Amino acid sequence: MRFPPANLQLRRAQVVLMLAVLLPTVMMTGIGIILLVIGEPSFTTAILGVLVLGLTGSGITGYILVTIFVGKGASLARVQNDFVSSVSHELRTPLTSIRLLIESLRDGRLADSDRVEVLGLLGRETERLEALVGKVLELSRLESGGHVYSRDRVDVSSLIEESIAAFDAVTLTRPTKISSTIEPGLLTTGDRSTLVRAVLNLLTNAWKYTGDDKQITIRAQGAGRWIEIIVADNGRGIERTEQRAIYEQFNRGRAAYDTGAPGVGLGLAFVRAIIRGHKGKLILTSRPGHTEFRIRLKRRVELEPVAAIAERATS
Repeated sequence: MRFPPANLQLRRAQVVLMLAVLLPTVMMTGIGIILLVIGEPSFTTAILGVLVLGLTGSGITGYILVTIFVGKGASLARVQNDFVSSVSHELRTPLTSIRLLIESLRDGRLADSDRVEVLGLLGRETERLEALVGKVLELSRLESGGHVYSRDRVDVSSLIEESIAAFDAVTLTRPTKISSTIEPGLLTTGDRSTLVRAVLNLLTNAWKYTGDDKQITIRAQGAGRWIEIIVADNGRGIERTEQRAIYEQFNRGRAAYDTGAPGVGLGLAFVRAIIRGHKGKLILTSRPGHTEFRIRLKRRVELEPVAAIAERATS
């Protein structure tokens, strides 16, 4: 027996709820108003009318709350369906390659000189598949709260330096100078390795989606009780209609397909999960020729040691 999709079932539940609860509640509300306004003036009639209106008010409130929860459930079901569809699409390519390579080896259609090359391709496709599955599992832990973040003292200047060094290693085939402006003395509390990964992902995205004249900048500055790490580039920009969806897993904007940029659409999902895990904010501003991602993290304030204060006071 096949059941309809979860989101369709939830929508049906909304309709049933409306017919079974909302309509009778509205009718009772009308009765309550009639008792209070048109009915004979008496203490019993007034109490009865107030009780009817109170019950109907509770019913309407319950209906609204249940509708909100059902709507969120339908949205979650839709996201889950999209995720499964995206994962299936991304897994199909390496699995198809692996199947074809195995069939070639099994059927003996290859010369002995080609077997080594095919085995090498088979190993690379297997590693690619393993890496993709590992990324999905890691992202799931980050988004579900299963990852335990360190709560270390992080110097923002050294954090950005490490991120740029990792970026230089990733882009060895096409070195790109990163222009950095860092306000000294900025500190935050968090997991250094995951924060480096978030900044590195933003730098790598900026590198992938800009043309030959790459102008990528990174700035760090204080903003009250926050610190801001800003990565900007001179790429084609992200269309407004795509700006909310780009954080979803396996979702790639039109620029990715138009330029043929490599990737599977997990980079920004990692960034968002990491920043949320640090109780921070990720803000996007984009227009043609300029895209800017702004990471906001809570600023760490360290009190000056008492001995140092006393020494300065006596000097």
